[in-house]
Amino acid sequence: MAVKDFYKRFHIMNANTPKSAQAPVAEEQVIDLKQPELYINRELSLLEFNRRVLAQAKDERVPLLERLRYLCISSTNMDEFFEVRVAGLIKQVELGSTQAGPDNMSPLDILKTAGERAQQLVAEQYRVLNDVLLPELAQENIRFIRRKDWSESQAKWVRQYYQEALQPLLTPIGLDPAHPFPRILNKSLNFVVSLSGKDAFGRNSGLAVVQAPRSLSRVIQLPPGATDSGPYDFVFLSSMMHAYVDGLFHGMKVQGCYQFRVTRNSELFVDEEEVDDLLRAVEGELLTRRYGDEVRLEVADNCPDEVADYLLAQFEMSRDGLYRVNGPVNLNRVQEVYDLVDRPDLKFPAFTPSLPKAFDPSKDLFESISKQDILTHLPFESFIPVIDFVRRAAEDSNVLAIKQTLYRTGPKSAIVDALVNAAQAGKEVTVVIELRARFDEEANVALANRLQRAGAHVVYGVVGYKTHAKMTMVVRREGRHLRHYVHLGTGNYHPRTARIYTDYGLFSRNKLLGEDVQMVFNQLTSLGKVAKLNKLLQSPFTLHKSMLEKIERETGRAKVGKKGRIIVKVNSLIDTKLIQALYKASAAGVEIDLIVRGMCRLRPGVAGVSENIRVRSIVGRFLEHTRVCYFYNDGNEEVFCSSADWMERNMFRRVEVCFPIESSKLRQRIIKELDYYLKDNSQAWELSSEGVYQRTAPAEDEAAFSAQNALLQEWAEQA
Repeated sequence: MAVKDFYKRFHIMNANTPKSAQAPVAEEQVIDLKQPELYINRELSLLEFNRRVLAQAKDERVPLLERLRYLCISSTNMDEFFEVRVAGLIKQVELGSTQAGPDNMSPLDILKTAGERAQQLVAEQYRVLNDVLLPELAQENIRFIRRKDWSESQAKWVRQYYQEALQPLLTPIGLDPAHPFPRILNKSLNFVVSLSGKDAFGRNSGLAVVQAPRSLSRVIQLPPGATDSGPYDFVFLSSMMHAYVDGLFHGMKVQGCYQFRVTRNSELFVDEEEVDDLLRAVEGELLTRRYGDEVRLEVADNCPDEVADYLLAQFEMSRDGLYRVNGPVNLNRVQEVYDLVDRPDLKFPAFTPSLPKAFDPSKDLFESISKQDILTHLPFESFIPVIDFVRRAAEDSNVLAIKQTLYRTGPKSAIVDALVNAAQAGKEVTVVIELRARFDEEANVALANRLQRAGAHVVYGVVGYKTHAKMTMVVRREGRHLRHYVHLGTGNYHPRTARIYTDYGLFSRNKLLGEDVQMVFNQLTSLGKVAKLNKLLQSPFTLHKSMLEKIERETGRAKVGKKGRIIVKVNSLIDTKLIQALYKASAAGVEIDLIVRGMCRLRPGVAGVSENIRVRSIVGRFLEHTRVCYFYNDGNEEVFCSSADWMERNMFRRVEVCFPIESSKLRQRIIKELDYYLKDNSQAWELSSEGVYQRTAPAEDEAAFSAQNALLQEWAEQA
């Protein structure tokens, strides 16, 4: 029976309502909101998001090289899925955990189902590569030349390259009691070689392992002049290895050479309460990440069963963790081709982000902010004002202090350079760095050391909580007063992601907002109780409670016949209590639209429960990253932007800030842009009550509309 039919006769009540109060209403049966059928599993939802990313690689409306990039992104996403989500499930199973989430799936159930779907997804990735993208790329004279198709001149050049650039870096390891199976780095490219014959010492182990250097590209561009190749002819590094690996085993015969790659648990564990120096503890843990527990083994599809079983035995893995692939095991490294091929016609059209009109180049930046709150929407608008904000503060003799949170910044950051300059100039510079930003830990350790050397005050937040808030505060002397200028954002201070992630940022000199930001920084750097904030909502203290109260306010008004309206745009919607509050709001008649890019536990369209809730996901040129909440509030519309997703970790285990958009002009602008995302019929996927995403398409009498394209065009015209 379909979920929506199952709930037609049920009346919704609070799960915490006493049983004595749960009397039937009319002839309807009463249920609570803990029914597992009302929840979608988060891991399976994450895999479905990756399926939507992979769909971009198949979409012929997308430029060809961008489609290749989407394929590689889907591969990178799968790596992280195994390194984090699957690794966590395996650990739970090993510890004997049977605790189920709201969907009532145990860790073992999830592991089995996720494994089956992951196998299907990986198979589809390689089908798209081999049957779709490679042939279409070849038609555009972008070719990956197979060994059997090498011309004489190509083979000659490849052999020379192998001998000069690759072979000197290789260390073949024959496997016998004196040469145990080597430690294999996480996600590294390796080859297991099957041999016959005896070596110089009379040994005949039959197997050897060769590890490919991580420093070398996985796709090698052939030089046209030396090989009579086209300008964009490539050879896989693995093809070179297969062709000439026999040179590493003189006097022996290579029976087979098979690539493999192992994915490991990449979560860092640091007991913050047991260490004296968090930075040094994180540095120590980084050394172990490369050799965490094995969670997946990828092998070439032509690898014999006995060799695959041998590898599984070495890694103490079952066949559930084995993935056979028809192509390079490190598929994500093919993305290098995107940068090597200079074909603008096969990429998204270049664009120049516009500069907000409120930033008058002829006026001082601080003067512009003092006149009005200024909102930016990346990447349609430029990240330069954010850089200039910190850079100008570093140079301004009236600026006394700069405080900033940094979660991800990238290896080369103009903002960090400005902070260093400010510290060296004697300004009070305080930086809260999150050392445990996943997969950026090493970069953040280096960043912390650099800022400390420059004389900045560097702290790592609060023990037990990740600092995920995006805040910058500049304290400036203006006459006899000290003014607080702030920037609050939904995304990181990262110049590269500012070009590919959608994010909102707010500049303001509002006195009360500045006081709030100052108090949050004091929380992060000192000791003391939480002060009451004027405007900001903050995790882990007030954000979750405030969102529940605002949902309940819309619910109460809908119950008395007034209009109730909620729009939420986030990356993930997982928190059970927020979902239950949305269910109750829907049952009361509140119209709810959820724009959720990735994981979504909520099941929309269930009669009597969530029939007034619509869920859509936008997957397009840019990664949707804005977190926005809209509440109708009886006509007194409220809009909030936030660094937090609607997940338990963001609400209770992270320091996050959510800031109101109080300018009527800016508020209406965000509402209009939210409407664009709700109108999108080209890059949107709608979630059904069955938990299935369907891609939207324009109706027969309807024009195609893309929110991202509309915003690009709108801001280009203004620029």
